[in-house]
Amino acid sequence: MPAPVRTHPLARSRIADYADRALANAWRKGWLSVAPLDPDLLWTEAAKPFGSDARDAEHGGRSPEDVADFRERLARLAHALEHEADLNALGRAMAHGQLRRVIRNRLRFGALWNEKPGLARTMLAEPIIVVGHMRSGTTRVHKLLAADPAHSHTRYCDAYHPLAQRFGVGRALGRAELALLGALNPWLQTIHPMASGDVEEELGWTGAALHHSIYESQWRIPSYTAWSERRDPAPIYREFDRILRTDAATRGVAKLPRVLKVPAFTEDLDTLLEQFPDARLVMAEREIDAVHRSAVSLVANQMAVQSDACDLGWIEDEWRRKLSLREARMKTALAGWDGPVARLRFTALNADWEREIARAYRELGLPLSYEAQRRMRRLMHKSESGGHAAHSLQLAHFAAQD
Repeated sequence: MPAPVRTHPLARSRIADYADRALANAWRKGWLSVAPLDPDLLWTEAAKPFGSDARDAEHGGRSPEDVADFRERLARLAHALEHEADLNALGRAMAHGQLRRVIRNRLRFGALWNEKPGLARTMLAEPIIVVGHMRSGTTRVHKLLAADPAHSHTRYCDAYHPLAQRFGVGRALGRAELALLGALNPWLQTIHPMASGDVEEELGWTGAALHHSIYESQWRIPSYTAWSERRDPAPIYREFDRILRTDAATRGVAKLPRVLKVPAFTEDLDTLLEQFPDARLVMAEREIDAVHRSAVSLVANQMAVQSDACDLGWIEDEWRRKLSLREARMKTALAGWDGPVARLRFTALNADWEREIARAYRELGLPLSYEAQRRMRRLMHKSESGGHAAHSLQLAHFAAQD
């Protein structure tokens, strides 16, 4: 079924409205308990399955600094959600569910690393890191590079259900989750197409350590964003590294270069390169005004589902500031980097993606096989009927209204 017409960046589906009203009514009448956002209550609820082993699981494989960093992040994020985000009932339930899952997965990983500490130290091939602002073409570049059978990649189910891989459970959970999200937000797949077993960025892994990027695109939490932007992100990328190595070991792909992509890499590139000093970089570049328009559309779409008090002007101003911050930090990090770098312009990829990809491979010192090219062509042919064209039409419609 095609998505309904998106008449405004803050448009919301009827199903989302109905779910919000139903939840609010159930809470008001006492049929259901209000979803808590208190950090101690969230922790207690998520830790129940671990019983007396919860403390050991919290510390498993991690330094005291990393343990303390997560606890402080949780407290500050929960405070911002309660006092700044102005969540509706659906938004509160979604925030509660996300944070509870983050805590539970963190404890599951800690328990696993206590049992099998070698997983978090698995030797990896040199990664290929796609760097660029969100909406700058990073997803297209990421998927093209991931189509090469000489490389490995992360799937949606790995990014958001990393410890549920046996018997296809992770894929099933991912499909169910995307179906629910698609019902609540019918424009999600036109903005960022996803499928449980398909190539996906590792945003879920930075979010697992409570990096602000995945949360600031859903909720208005300026105090948390400002605090987290100033804070050393090293604990986040150490956790990211442990998850990556564990995923590579359990899926048997540690010997293949992993193609990694998270938009927040632009913000933390210096720290990321300290964690992965042997990386090859692919820079996705696009005119900043186009990036800003598309980013605002994405953020407004996600925020509108979870709050009745969204301010489009604030979103526009905040993401202009955000992109400027990321641009400055990225340039500073690249000035001190002497490793392999290839740059791919959005317009040049539109004009001749095969030529540009071949050039990038040469600049990175990578072989481009016939099979890789065949799979890339198949991917691009399939994408011609994908959702991005619909999002471009939405952006054109919004611009005509201004």
